[in-house]
Amino acid sequence: MKYKNFIKEKLASIISSFSGTMGFLGGWQVCHNLCLGLIALLSVIGITLVGMPLLFLTKVAIPFWIAAVILFGVTLLFYFKKKCISKSLLLLNLGIIIAGVPFSQIQKFIIYFWIMGGTIITIGILIFIKDKYLNRYKINN
Repeated sequence: MKYKNFIKEKLASIISSFSGTMGFLGGWQVCHNLCLGLIALLSVIGITLVGMPLLFLTKVAIPFWIAAVILFGVTLLFYFKKKCISKSLLLLNLGIIIAGVPFSQIQKFIIYFWIMGGTIITIGILIFIKDKYLNRYKINN
């Protein structure tokens, strides 16, 4: 029985991580920064590029974001049924998905999505750090 729970926890963790990653890739600004980082990295080793080598990702930003939302939904189901996922990681993934909204119709409001998502991400990180600190403190005493 413990082995089954372990497998379920690992599967939920992988789905949660994948969900956050997909949400992260959904934002245009993120794709732009990845391209600039790739260009900078390649220039360090002597390869010069013109343009954006990862521009093709903008064509798949919406499907990636939708996949992230679906996977986040599956992760929430695991959380509510089994309580086997960290609340802080759920908050982190939710913030990433909110900050990475790729729809052009809401671009004039994107700063508000970044603020909301960034705030949720910050809260998730702070809760994660607090939980790690408290768990370490309880173990030592």
